Amino acid sequence: MQIYNTLTRKKEEIVPIQPGHIGIYACGPTVYNYIHIGNARPICAFDVLRRYLKYRGYTVTYVQNFTDVDDKIIKKANEEGTTAAEIAKRYIAEYKTDAHGLNVMDADVHPTVTNCMDLIIDIVKKLVDSGHAYAADNGDVYFRTSSFPEYGKLSGQPIEELQAGARIDINDGKEEPLDFAVWKAAKPGEPYWDSPWGKGRPGWHIECSAMSCHYLGETFDLHCGGQDLIFPHHENEIAQSEAANGKPFAHYWMHNGYINIDNKKMSKSLGNFFTAREVAEQYGYEVIRYMMVQAHYRSPINYCKELLDACKASLERLYACRDTLDRAIAAAKSGEVAPEAAETFAKRKEQFITAMDDDLNTADAISVIFELVKYANVNVTEESTKATVELVLNTVTKLCDILGIITEKKKEILDSDIEALIEERQAARKAKNFARADEIRDQLSDMGIILEDTREGVKWKRA
Repeated sequence: MQIYNTLTRKKEEIVPIQPGHIGIYACGPTVYNYIHIGNARPICAFDVLRRYLKYRGYTVTYVQNFTDVDDKIIKKANEEGTTAAEIAKRYIAEYKTDAHGLNVMDADVHPTVTNCMDLIIDIVKKLVDSGHAYAADNGDVYFRTSSFPEYGKLSGQPIEELQAGARIDINDGKEEPLDFAVWKAAKPGEPYWDSPWGKGRPGWHIECSAMSCHYLGETFDLHCGGQDLIFPHHENEIAQSEAANGKPFAHYWMHNGYINIDNKKMSKSLGNFFTAREVAEQYGYEVIRYMMVQAHYRSPINYCKELLDACKASLERLYACRDTLDRAIAAAKSGEVAPEAAETFAKRKEQFITAMDDDLNTADAISVIFELVKYANVNVTEESTKATVELVLNTVTKLCDILGIITEKKKEILDSDIEALIEERQAARKAKNFARADEIRDQLSDMGIILEDTREGVKWKRA
């Protein structure tokens, strides 16, 4: 399998460090609000990568962090008169509701910054002791960018050009404009942790270096995230990790393209900012998932009503085909797989693999699936053998599953069933059986039901 490696700016064959096993680190959300439609893209894109690698026989360790202490989280907590920890806990749960709705598998490890503070302090100490970082008079600790000559290799920008474009505040204690914080001194009213440099909290970039190295090793296979993270976040991760450990950080880097809204960049100021939850309320999570995988992960997606309607129509074709095949199996006669079907499906399966092996080309892979749907609609009849229909159904279902596309349309759920589950969840919370309460919440999410805990009680709506 070949992927486009941002680090080398070319397609490369994936050669894992440990044969048969691939370690992946994916940058997760900063949990202060619902994920927006742009956040949903890397979540879906790299879920497909993980599913496909497993299909191809690899074992995968997939690590995705939650940034649960950050300026935005603190600001949100202050606005609501609560703690940063409560805000983070709430939106980690909301993230999981959206992720499960999008049919995204849970990571093997979901580390949080607050649970990895000792690891973060240790790597900052290594950087300071080796001269790659320094403590400023104000209590901040900065990475000394000039100590890492390869700085800029991921973004492809020479350090001289980056320095020319950088700005420095004479009050921030930096030696050079490009130096960046790996530890921040605590400000009044903020959460903090004790460290050799005083009370404070980590800089954003150092968190991912500490967590990825701890769970995957100082050198691991693949790091992925959105295109917007290439600089400065991923550039800084490489610099501080390789400076601290004296060895390559990640061998391969994958970055997904942007999502534009009606051909304009998404932003709150333009009023075209949509959360995944808002879109799911109108179209369902399945349509969002399909939208994310119908395009190549590195290509931009122009989010608009016309695209959503087209994705919904494509899903309806899949649902109709699945219904036809389910009915056909029930009525099919015994017998062997038809030779023509066996040959056709073997050929299409190879085309699917060829597409996915070529830098995860999901756009071409979906085209293959719809060739199979077309075949099924024309060739599966009352004369088809059960073995033939099962081959068609199992192949279409499996290839869709690799893309995270569910082929069965969700059945209508009675309001009384939902209310009964909500009452059971409330009883579980009252009994402090939070595991059961979370289980019910996930069950309802899988059923397409969104819960909202309000001051007036629990409210629900259909996705």
